[in-house]
Amino acid sequence: MPDQYEVRIRKEALKFAASHMTVFPDGTKEALHGHQYQPTLSLFSGETGFESMIAFSTIKESMKKIAKLWDEKVLIATGNPFFEILRNTREEIEFTLCGKRYVLPSDEVVLLKVDNITCERLARAYFEFLVSDLEEVLKKGKISSMCVFIEESPGQGAAFRNEL
Repeated sequence: MPDQYEVRIRKEALKFAASHMTVFPDGTKEALHGHQYQPTLSLFSGETGFESMIAFSTIKESMKKIAKLWDEKVLIATGNPFFEILRNTREEIEFTLCGKRYVLPSDEVVLLKVDNITCERLARAYFEFLVSDLEEVLKKGKISSMCVFIEESPGQGAAFRNEL
């Protein structure tokens, strides 16, 4: 088996606090509540040579972008079958979720193209953001796969891993 290296990044400064409502298949949902989400990123490569080296600072900057976008926001899954936007302006967004009506300031909401706000779906959305933001860096580092683990409370979370 060829050598395999893992670079792992998990920093307190990369956390984000966000609110959400997980929806269940029967059309019920959790009440609006929040977590201090702690992301962990693992990059896997068969090389760690000088030419393929990636600076941790570059990766952390991309992770900070996500933290800044999602911190102190209400995360809403636009792909959920129980979600409907009624009105979306610069000032506010009005929507229904599982039959309940909500009106929130637009600048406090992040609409994510996922079907639910769970650790699994957040891990995948986080992964996709990083792949897009770090495309050239990941190629240079000859990264074979990447894994994002999103922890919503100590000891509880989910990961998404895929080949690059």
